[in-house]
Amino acid sequence: MNEIVLGDVSVTRVMEYYGSVRLSPREFFPESSDEVWRRNEGWMAPDFYDPDNDVCVCAIQTWLLRSEGRTILVDTGVGNHKDRPHAPVWHHLDTDFLGNLSRAGVAPEDVDVVINTHLHVDHVGWNTYLDDGNWIPTFPNATYLMPLADFDFWNPANRGDPVPGRDNVFLDSVAPVHAGGQTVLWEEDFQIDANLALEAAPGHTPGSAVVRLRSGSDRAVFVGDMMHTALQVVDPDTNSCYCEDPVQARATRRRVLGQAADTNTLVIPAHFGGHGGAEVMRDGDRYAIKAWAPFDRVAEGS
Repeated sequence: MNEIVLGDVSVTRVMEYYGSVRLSPREFFPESSDEVWRRNEGWMAPDFYDPDNDVCVCAIQTWLLRSEGRTILVDTGVGNHKDRPHAPVWHHLDTDFLGNLSRAGVAPEDVDVVINTHLHVDHVGWNTYLDDGNWIPTFPNATYLMPLADFDFWNPANRGDPVPGRDNVFLDSVAPVHAGGQTVLWEEDFQIDANLALEAAPGHTPGSAVVRLRSGSDRAVFVGDMMHTALQVVDPDTNSCYCEDPVQARATRRRVLGQAADTNTLVIPAHFGGHGGAEVMRDGDRYAIKAWAPFDRVAEGS
């Protein structure tokens, strides 16, 4: 089952990539110890960790929400044909993401809202597609919701010195949508509809956000890159190497996980493979996984 229903909202997983990110745990999560990975290897493999090759495993996926008659995408992955020399796994990627979206019943023109939880390379890629040498908004009828703090932080116009690898992402996947008048740049929080709201969750990036779903008695939170791996549930003080403000990232992770544990909220990160998310519970000053999300388990290579 790639689709679940929470209250009046349907949630569908649309996969772009699932497999090795060519980073060892020490590279991806330099604050974590070898011992914690060994201790949790039994349940982390194979969905989050490949011990034979000592590499982390992640999904690149979009969450397709249907709410109040609108079609909403949470994060848009890496995209095709993007020049990413500093991120070899994503350099000139070529996947059938739009085909997967079509098989979920959605054409690009059907999308009403695109949410970028933050503006990293693997969350904005399908904002645009390459057409005769130009980057064109993929979803012509959509409003793209972007956090203002990230828009300003990553905008090369706000810096004197260009950063080629980083600037490419903004220039090919963010700027064309903004130039087309399709962006809403929001701050602090943003109510999408009666079921869905955006909430600032900084740390990983200055503008990182979570999407809260509250409908009937059901609760879910789409946490973007607040977590890259399930190890960060049981070891919530561990950051990835990509967190801009490690102290704030830890505080945000603990706050959101605590709220989820206390309110029976399903936690759905951007990059969890396997079942895609989890229910969490308190375990002293840490957390534990109570149950996996009810999506079908996705195998590496899917």
